[in-house]
Amino acid sequence: MTIRCLRREDQEAIKNILIATEMFSTEEIEIAGELIQFYLDDPKQEDYELFTSVDDDGKVLGYVCIGPTPATLGTFDLYWIAVQPMIQSKGIGTALLSYVEQHLKGKGGRLLIAETSSMQKYENTRAFYSRKGFVQLARIHEYYKPEDDLVIYGKYLTTT
Repeated sequence: MTIRCLRREDQEAIKNILIATEMFSTEEIEIAGELIQFYLDDPKQEDYELFTSVDDDGKVLGYVCIGPTPATLGTFDLYWIAVQPMIQSKGIGTALLSYVEQHLKGKGGRLLIAETSSMQKYENTRAFYSRKGFVQLARIHEYYKPEDDLVIYGKYLTTT
């Protein structure tokens, strides 16, 4: 397995992964596609970085999208992380996250923020963040819609 910068030919595979997870709405998948397109169309932009995990044959296994949080020093947002459902729990998400953490540490990153939903279908997502050293920093009641809270996790990348 290799982790590399996202390439144009990865777009369809990533869209298929997002659909296959059955975790994201049509609108969310469209937003992810727009971010991918923005990233690919403007190599000089500094708002997003996208990385893919590929097998030895170049097949996309998962991807991650991060970006600096505006008006902060060393804080980054983890916008998307997704792995092909049939190979989840095989270490691909962990490898992507570890790669991102090392990458961010190398550029002075201090804090990585991940936002998710409180809905039951996101229980595995929340558990993943907790296992990887993230802590719940905040919860905003009924943020997305009634009975769907925003849960904000964070992981400090430095030990100061």
